[in-house]
Amino acid sequence: MAGTLLLGGCSASARLIGSPPAVPPLPKGFELAFNQRAETSYRSPISGQDRPGDDLEALLLETIRSARRDLLIAVQELSLPEVARALVAKQREGVHVKVVLENTYSTPWSEEHAIDLNPHQRLRQQQLSALADSNHDGLLSAQEREAGDAVLILRRGGVPLIDDTADGSAGSGLMHHKFLIADGHVLVTGSANFTPSCIHGDPDAPSTRGNVNHLLRIESAPLARVFTGEFRRMWGDGPLGQPDSHFGLGKQEGAIQRVNVQGTAVDVLFAPHRREDPRNGLQVLAQVLDQANAQIDLALFVFSAQNLADTLAKLRARGVRLRLLADPGFAHRSFSEVLDLLGVSLPDRRCAIEADNQAWTSAVETVGVPRLAGGDKLHHKFAVIDRRTVITGSFNWSPAAAHGNDETLLLIHSPPLATHFEHEFERMWRGAELGISPRLERKRAQRLKACGRGRPRMAPGR
Repeated sequence: MAGTLLLGGCSASARLIGSPPAVPPLPKGFELAFNQRAETSYRSPISGQDRPGDDLEALLLETIRSARRDLLIAVQELSLPEVARALVAKQREGVHVKVVLENTYSTPWSEEHAIDLNPHQRLRQQQLSALADSNHDGLLSAQEREAGDAVLILRRGGVPLIDDTADGSAGSGLMHHKFLIADGHVLVTGSANFTPSCIHGDPDAPSTRGNVNHLLRIESAPLARVFTGEFRRMWGDGPLGQPDSHFGLGKQEGAIQRVNVQGTAVDVLFAPHRREDPRNGLQVLAQVLDQANAQIDLALFVFSAQNLADTLAKLRARGVRLRLLADPGFAHRSFSEVLDLLGVSLPDRRCAIEADNQAWTSAVETVGVPRLAGGDKLHHKFAVIDRRTVITGSFNWSPAAAHGNDETLLLIHSPPLATHFEHEFERMWRGAELGISPRLERKRAQRLKACGRGRPRMAPGR
C-alpha cells in the first residue's frame, strides 16, 4: 500500500505512516520534499496515476493558500496553472502578490507563434499545449488556452509581474532564482522551477517523472527578511513605477550573510558578482569545499567551473572521498568538469579544448550519471560535506551562475538535514553509470578521429 507523506510541522520529518523513519527528524523550522523520493507517493495531476515521490506542487499550493498578508515569488519559470490560480485567488482576497520571472518565460505561451521560438521553446509550447488540452481532442479552444496558460492567468487576474528587463536592459544572464516568501516568515526555495516538467513530468510523455528536484520550506522571519531584500532589489518600484529595478550585476551583490534558523546556521549568498570580486559564488564554494575532512557527495545539473575541479583535485590528494553524480545531458559536454575527474580531454565541435583544462591523470571511479527516465534531468544543485553541511539553491556550479545570473546559494550547517540529502544521493547512486561509459568512449573516439588531440581554446578576454 502506498504510504502517505507527512510534511508536518516545524520539527517534523517526512515519513511513511506505519513505517519506522529511515532518516532522523529534520531540524526545527525545516521541511523538505524530493519529487522522486522512493518511500512516498502521490497522484500526479498530469497523468492521474500514483507515482513515487513528494508532490512539490502541493507544497507550493499549501504555502500560497496559507498566506494572509503578502506573497513574493521570484522564479525562472512559472507554468503551473493551479499555482497561478491560487495566486490570483490570494490577490482577490487582498493579499499583496508580486511575481518576478525570467524574460524568456514572462510572455503567455498561448500568445507566442511557434515560428518565432527556438527548438527548446517550441517543445515547451507543445508540452504546455498538451497539458491545456483538457478534452484531449488535439485542438485548443479559447477556454482551454485561458485555463492552461499560467502567465495569462496571472495577467488577467491582475497579479503584478515583472521580468529581468525591467531595469531597461536585455535581461541578466538568467533570472534563475527559485523562491517564494509568504507573510515575511515562510520561505520556499530549492532547485525546482514551478513547472510541470520540473515537478511532475512532461505532459506529453507519461513515462517521465519530472526533473529530479527538491524544495525546502523554512519557517524563519530573519531568513525570509534576507530573501525579501533580494526581491526588493529586483522589484524596485514594480510595473509602471520608477525604473529602479536591478538585476544581474546591477544589484551589486554583497558578501555571504549568516542567519540562525531556530538553532541551525544558514549562510546565504546571492549572485552575480564580478569575476574579480573575491565574494563571488565560485570562490565561496571553493573555500567551503576546502574545509572537508572525509567525504563530499555532489549531485549537480551543471559542473563547468575549473577552479572547483582544481579544488576537488587537492581534496582527493588529501584523502577526501569524492562521489559525484551529474546530469547525463551535461556531464559529457566538452566544457564539463566531470570530464576532468574522469581524466578525459574532449575537444568541442570546433576541435578546441577548454582553456586551462586540467584533466586528472588518475581518473575517479566514483563519478558518473544516474539512470533516469527518458526526458528527465538531474536538476539538483547540492553537495553534502562530511555529512554535516548541505550546499543547495538555484546556483549551478558554473561561471555563468557566479558572474551573470540572478541566483541563490545556500550553505546549511545541519547534520540532520545532511542525512536527508545523503538519503537522496544514495537513491540516485544505486544503479548509476560510473566511470567512462560506452557512450562517452564512443564520443571520445569520434572527436579523436575528427580533431586529433584538439587545440587550446583562447581564454575569455584574449
